[in-house]
Amino acid sequence: MIHDFNLLLSSARGNEREANHEIRYLLRELGDASPKTDFALVSGLTVAKTSLDPVKVVSKLRQVLKYRPWQFRYILKVKPVEEVVSCDIPSIGAAVVNRARKVGVDETFRVSLEKRRSRVSSKEIIDAVASKVPRKVELHNPDKIVLIEVIGDVAGVSVISPRGILGIEKEKRCL
Repeated sequence: MIHDFNLLLSSARGNEREANHEIRYLLRELGDASPKTDFALVSGLTVAKTSLDPVKVVSKLRQVLKYRPWQFRYILKVKPVEEVVSCDIPSIGAAVVNRARKVGVDETFRVSLEKRRSRVSSKEIIDAVASKVPRKVELHNPDKIVLIEVIGDVAGVSVISPRGILGIEKEKRCL
């Protein structure tokens, strides 16, 4: 698995290869001359490395979905990853400190954790991360999401807006 990925994709189990082809095609269309993809340790997940800003890629993919929804046949969800670190509490905490300034003084946040094939405690991760962001927590309608994606021995960290994740099927229903 690519350890410096900046996009995490989900697909139906068994469609990972097709999802990889699909995201490489879309990323080239958005201007990345040589995107890379790889299989994750978990079926239904793939990772991608793009030279483009991963947060902006999600926004641009949303526009492609709006005007050409047929181009999304295998990808189910796209999440941006701003930093990949070792899956341990100090490393994850340090990555969140690096990104915490993206949560404004008057903004609220929520920690969203997806953990796969890891024995690190979810509660420990959430407690450590929440303590690094000196802002008010809002679980239902936050201004920002501190996204932690754990896959085995690595963790992807991002601070994004609630629309920072692209859920293909959900958004197709709203078209």
